[in-house]
Amino acid sequence: MITLGIDVGGSNTKIIGLRNGIPTTPIHVRATDPITSVFGALGKYISINHLTLADINRIMVTGVGSSYLNEDIYGIPTEKVEELVSVGKGGLYLSELDKAVVVSLGTGTAYVNATKNSVSHMGGTGVGGGTILGLSSKLLNVRSFDSIIDLADRGDLSRVDLTIGDISKSDVSNMSATTTASNFGKLLDTATNEDIAAGILNLVFQTVALMAVFNARIAGTNDIVICGRLANSPHCKKTLEEIRALHGVNFITPENAEFATALGAALCAPV
Repeated sequence: MITLGIDVGGSNTKIIGLRNGIPTTPIHVRATDPITSVFGALGKYISINHLTLADINRIMVTGVGSSYLNEDIYGIPTEKVEELVSVGKGGLYLSELDKAVVVSLGTGTAYVNATKNSVSHMGGTGVGGGTILGLSSKLLNVRSFDSIIDLADRGDLSRVDLTIGDISKSDVSNMSATTTASNFGKLLDTATNEDIAAGILNLVFQTVALMAVFNARIAGTNDIVICGRLANSPHCKKTLEEIRALHGVNFITPENAEFATALGAALCAPV
């Protein structure tokens, strides 16, 4: 039998199952209505994994959209799980760690101190994927992540961000000449849309990563697990590597990072 974890977001719903403790093929769907997205995701999941409703013994739902679900789904026992608990449990499972700060990079960003025995919310920031979409829509008239990333791939950050090298002839502390001193602090009149797109991504990913470092210091760990759809973006990974080199922490972006919260919900099912 399979226990399903469903993460009902504002625009995306993620679903993954556990069969004998082993994750099955995860899927996600887009829909503006949370009820529609849950039933659509469930139908797609069953089809892709060649299952029937009889193969599912329990459904665990989490995420902001789960508040709209007040009954069992198709008669299958359905329970709600606190989202931040799901984030912590899913991040630890995917990273195979016993303790870490787990970062949920979504529309905004949440930071969770997770151990095998406890999960606690450390705080968060409104900077996240929503920031990227909002700024890109206003500044670039672009409204999709794929288009933003395509633009940023051809951008030049040196035409947007002020660096230590721009304001000092020598390194400052452990910061080299290429370290960002001010996001958008050097925005040239000749900066292109590609340059601005690169600057937007750098602004968001640096903020998310540095907040993670500060929370890891408080939690007494160097291990930081990055979860969420944007975690696997090449621009995100590049920024994480730069922050790792500067602060000596370990950033882990596990396989299926996008589905960590859904998986964490499934792991909360009663034994």
